[in-house]
Amino acid sequence: MPVITNIDDLKRRYKRRVPKMFYDYCESGSWTEQTFRANSSDFDRIRLRQRVAVDMTGRSTASTMAGQDVAMPVALAPVGLTGMQSADGEIKAARAAAKFGVPFTLSTMSICSIEDVAEATSAPFWFQLYTMKDMDFTTRLIERAKAAQCSALVITLDLQILGQRHQDLKNGLSAPPKLTLPVMADLATKWSWGLEMLATKRREFGNIVGHVDGISDTSSLGAWTAEQFDPRLDWDQVKRLMDLWGGKVILKGILDPEDAERAAATGADAIVVSNHGGRQLDGAMSSIEALPAIVDAVGSKTDVWLDSGIRSGQDVLKALALGAKGTMIGRAFVYGLGAMGEAGVTKSLEVIHKELDTTMALCGRQTVDQLDRNVLLLPPDFGRTHLPASSL
Repeated sequence: MPVITNIDDLKRRYKRRVPKMFYDYCESGSWTEQTFRANSSDFDRIRLRQRVAVDMTGRSTASTMAGQDVAMPVALAPVGLTGMQSADGEIKAARAAAKFGVPFTLSTMSICSIEDVAEATSAPFWFQLYTMKDMDFTTRLIERAKAAQCSALVITLDLQILGQRHQDLKNGLSAPPKLTLPVMADLATKWSWGLEMLATKRREFGNIVGHVDGISDTSSLGAWTAEQFDPRLDWDQVKRLMDLWGGKVILKGILDPEDAERAAATGADAIVVSNHGGRQLDGAMSSIEALPAIVDAVGSKTDVWLDSGIRSGQDVLKALALGAKGTMIGRAFVYGLGAMGEAGVTKSLEVIHKELDTTMALCGRQTVDQLDRNVLLLPPDFGRTHLPASSL
């Protein structure tokens, strides 16, 4: 077996093992994919300051996220269809996260249901909520998350309307996949994935099928979800959802300082700077470049986290040094899950942790709390493109 030393090693194995429609679902963005690409490439614009002759014994990456002790400030982000990347994928990812000591977030659009994950794991996990027009369903979804003892609610703010993702449309993305000739030809080369899927009963959207009137299988699910994402979501509705939950809340999908101010005013425990992995508004700025202005605006009022584009522990360090108190990874753990199941998620976390720890030491810092902008060399214009042209 080849030695795995970085996230790209897992990505290559993932691409060989998982059907094309699910690889493309993970590894693509909306429209021209400009923002999808910038999310990762903009990290490369940031350089690091090497420091020497600093005592590096006793280093620690430990921190807290939403009041939870973590081995490093990295949480597994909510990713829809995770159970199509590997059979029972959400359960595998949750178990790996718990063993490593980082949070796992279950998506509304997961394959394994809230109850499936709660039954198969012992550590509390977070639940991510998409706001639907069917408020009765949304209310019951929140109650189910409470019953499963989820420790935080992650409300996604940037999916009122679904961005156009060309690859998903061309592939006829569905769960389970519809057996067209191109799909069957692809599946014939992914036999190990197929054997795993045959062995599980979880191949549909577990949080939805059987929980909504008229939805008993996936034949009507696509139309239902397209109609159900609620374009009326506003700050008043966000506050109502927070009150309905009554526990820790994380608001995800912030990319503008003005929105960050509104989010912080809700009293959320954390806000997540994110552009949905480049899968919503194409042409938006990258999350890492949006981060500094948002930290400056609200970093003293609430914890600011960074999501979208992280592929290494160095990326995590750069986000923390720019003021983020935590980070979320999506694709980086999905690569590992699709490549090697639970062991692959563990490997992705090990890779990121080692890179974070080593880079922190070479920058002359012993703990993640000591990371600040003094360890970075930033381009003069970095983070200023968030301002209107008249303000520059």
